[in-house]
Amino acid sequence: MTDISLIGQPISRLDGPLKVEGQASFAAEFPIDGMSYAALAFSTIAKGRIATLDVGEAEAAPGVVLVMTHQNAPPMGPMPMMLGPGEPDWRAGGGDNLAVMQDDQVHWNGQPIAVVLAETQEQANYASTLIRASYEAQPAVTTLDEAKANGTAESSVFGHVHKVAVGDAEAALAAAAVSIDVTYRTPFQTHNAIEPHATTVVWDGDELVVHDANQVITHTAYSLAKIFGIEERSVHVTSPFVGGAFGGKALWQHQVLAAAAAKLAGRPVRMNLSREAVNRTIGGRTLTEQRVAIGAGADGRFDALIHTGTTVTTQRGQLAEGFIGPSERSYAAGAFDLECRLAFQDIAPNSQLRAPGNAPGTYALECAVDELAVALGMDPIELRILNQPERNPTDGRPFSSHHAVEAWRAGAERFGWAKRNATPGAVRDGEWLVGMGCAASHLGYVRVPGGAARMTLTREGRARVEIAAHEFGAGTATALSQVVAERLGLAFEQVSFVYGDSTLPGLVMGGGSQQTASISASVIAAQHALTTELLQIAGDASPLAGLTADEVEGRDGGLASLDAPERHESYAAILARAGRDEIVVEAAAPPPQEMMDWSIQSMGAMFCELRVNAVTGEVRVDRVLGSMDCGRILNARTASSQFRGGVIMGLGAALMEETQFDERNGRVLNVSLAEQHVPVHMDVPEIDVIWTDIPDPQTPMGVHGLGEITITGATPAVANAIFNATGKRVRDLPITLDKLM
Repeated sequence: MTDISLIGQPISRLDGPLKVEGQASFAAEFPIDGMSYAALAFSTIAKGRIATLDVGEAEAAPGVVLVMTHQNAPPMGPMPMMLGPGEPDWRAGGGDNLAVMQDDQVHWNGQPIAVVLAETQEQANYASTLIRASYEAQPAVTTLDEAKANGTAESSVFGHVHKVAVGDAEAALAAAAVSIDVTYRTPFQTHNAIEPHATTVVWDGDELVVHDANQVITHTAYSLAKIFGIEERSVHVTSPFVGGAFGGKALWQHQVLAAAAAKLAGRPVRMNLSREAVNRTIGGRTLTEQRVAIGAGADGRFDALIHTGTTVTTQRGQLAEGFIGPSERSYAAGAFDLECRLAFQDIAPNSQLRAPGNAPGTYALECAVDELAVALGMDPIELRILNQPERNPTDGRPFSSHHAVEAWRAGAERFGWAKRNATPGAVRDGEWLVGMGCAASHLGYVRVPGGAARMTLTREGRARVEIAAHEFGAGTATALSQVVAERLGLAFEQVSFVYGDSTLPGLVMGGGSQQTASISASVIAAQHALTTELLQIAGDASPLAGLTADEVEGRDGGLASLDAPERHESYAAILARAGRDEIVVEAAAPPPQEMMDWSIQSMGAMFCELRVNAVTGEVRVDRVLGSMDCGRILNARTASSQFRGGVIMGLGAALMEETQFDERNGRVLNVSLAEQHVPVHMDVPEIDVIWTDIPDPQTPMGVHGLGEITITGATPAVANAIFNATGKRVRDLPITLDKLM
């Protein structure tokens, strides 16, 4: 410790200057001699087999080094699934459980059927257009209606089945004094990070080195080893900087194809996916169709909460968009009926996209709560506060911390909610209809097992922490350096944080808003091991003699007794007396028992004011406020940036983002950012964020996940504000102009 706590301080991101100066190396920027450049050719049917494949013209094109297809690709094992059923090791890399380019089978429209290597990217791109293929098509399922007609299946994640039943919810709904029963739909969405997926691959004998845009580096190393039949220690994955991830920068076919092509050609390969390639091969958020029915007494207390429906996935890798999570834990009710079912289409394997399940689930739930508030004639904030549970309402576990009411009250006051006119369409500014809306944000806490860290302390009083973590724009290295410095009693400048390398300790996954909690637990474990060793070598001559690691703390460049701070000795003195230049320890985080014992979640209150043009249907969002309860905030600057980024994604989901398919053949239609719209500067209003900053006593460092929480509430807040402005309920995202005219 120091007299002034580093925790919570708005320290600028360590990687900021590197990125501004162009010194940060991304996956497509590693210089390697003898580089070849890759481009993909894609299937044009949704299901069937390749009948003929003519690569002669491509092979003869200028600069072409190699054309790889299923006919000459090296043998490869199947891809482990990303957190899917039947995968015994949670470290699995991602995407699907197909063997890549090992046969003539086509499983979706856009599946890679050939890889072209050339001396330049332009030559590879051109040659890929010269590949000629014909197909024997088979009947494919390309619509939700077809998929549902074929029958649905139970869905689960980590063995948790997406089904909850408490009491007789249908009977309670029928008997309720006031009720709503509506269906909401959300579309496919694709990850469109500013950095397209890229990888640079080189083989050195049986050693595979992969410089990747990746948020699951140890998972990727493990999976590539499985695919190529080599030892995991023979795969080295680095990912020091990632230009946006959002759940999409995991292991997909392009890394496997690049490694296979590099092996076949005997040359390094760089595969930098085009926007089209991203949209054809990287599966994102899949569509949902959700029924939400809420029955309440005349006083507004929920008698029944029903949240059921269907999400789409593939037969090969069954990853659910488990949308019922928010309804499991957010509101008290007399009875619950919650279930997410799977329907199967012939599409690219879907994956995690920021706040998977929680984002579409919160949209449906929070719009339904708003509809119920209108039916009851109640203020929607008061309705939500009235139905806050004392414990997890579906499993009975106590909350580790729960400050939703405080967040609602503080947010409503700061936003000026009292000025809202509750009558839809009542506020007008010329041809603009003005409305305010609100919604709760919901996100469950996750800390996966496997966290570990290596900590080095030098006689000069400098500390280095090494962990296989990720930095994809969240400010992780900065916030965790603050944690390390505070716990060791060092200045921020005395700490370095090393990450982004699969050879480092730990199996931390950069997703699920859990990396900070997982790293914090690892750092705490490593610090405890370091302190134990320091006390062992301090000896009887030390003022710390006789104390244990639990009886001291880091303070003023050394260790001090918790009960008697004057019993202090510097790290330099301890190491000098022991004749040591440094101490190196490595420790593993304990299992995430807090997830078993407590119901832990991030919460928040989102507020939106916007205008809708009465003539054109154009929506302009004027301001958004998020009032968040996410445990302890480690860095005010990086936290506010994460909160705002989530809001922007929520605006996009509400108003524009949609991956569109040709339902005749399952082909993605809008494969570039010219056609697939995401929010830009002119779409983003003033975004204000506040937080409770109340540490959770049950989590490492008192933190919750905050990277994804605001996207969940921002989307329904926009939808509810549109209703307040216009009196129109649009239950099919995105809310585009045509739906409001």
